[in-house]
Amino acid sequence: MGSVPTGSVPPGSVPPGLLQTGFVSTGLLSPGLLRRFTAFGLALVASLYGGALGASENPPADGFNAAGSDAEAVAVADSVMASMGGRQAWDMTRTLAWNFFGRRTHVWDKWTGDLRFQQDETLVLMNINSREGRAFENGEEVTDPEQLAEKLKLGYEAWINDSYWLLMPYKLKDSGVTLKHLGDGTMEDGEAATVLQLTFEAVGVTPENKYHVYVDKESGLVEQWAFFAKASDEEPGFKTPWAKWESHGDIKLSGDRGQAQLSDIRVFGELPRSVFESPEPVDLGAFETVSASEATSEG
Repeated sequence: MGSVPTGSVPPGSVPPGLLQTGFVSTGLLSPGLLRRFTAFGLALVASLYGGALGASENPPADGFNAAGSDAEAVAVADSVMASMGGRQAWDMTRTLAWNFFGRRTHVWDKWTGDLRFQQDETLVLMNINSREGRAFENGEEVTDPEQLAEKLKLGYEAWINDSYWLLMPYKLKDSGVTLKHLGDGTMEDGEAATVLQLTFEAVGVTPENKYHVYVDKESGLVEQWAFFAKASDEEPGFKTPWAKWESHGDIKLSGDRGQAQLSDIRVFGELPRSVFESPEPVDLGAFETVSASEATSEG
């Protein structure tokens, strides 16, 4: 996977080399996340969610199983992207930060792949594309090659898991994903939803997983998911809500997973290189988060 330029890109374009791997969750906290069709059918399904998106407005990642995915499911996935702010807003979103269930924190530059990961006394500064970087334990740099490899593996696999818990609805057409339309369903809160099934092939850490994703018929947003450890499982290992959607710049993110929470969610533009290169403590409150339309006006 190629490197990504650190500079701004023109509005409406996709930053070159944006990461398009199929994020698949691991462990519980995550136990271990085109067929031909008529224009009428696509418009009918998408109209239920507030309008259709053309394929060019939300193109799939290389490796998305378009041939094996339902047209209805793809249309719903496109409408979900629109409900969250749209593909352009997502592509132009640069840096995301969040806390995963009170256990660990991430600051991720989506354009470059740079990651700052903190868990207890372990700090990892790495690039998730190259999987190279540095690690620190109790403030001391880890220099032993085997120990460093373990720390980098910890940071990378935590990022795969934790970013999927935050960003899954943006990854519905990721590499390795097959989408199926399961029809109408009812969420735990009694609200009506359209249910999509996600299965995976040769991506992530646990490609044997399966998810059922519930798209609320009124909001057009994902408001529940169900996790299956194996694609052959009939009953899910768990279900959680995707609640309390909030705007962050031009995109929407949800951090409420019922009994567990993703907190301190923030979206930034370009952050200083020291955030990703220096082990010194970082006060994210010192940096301005993006405001509406700021991301798409850069460059």
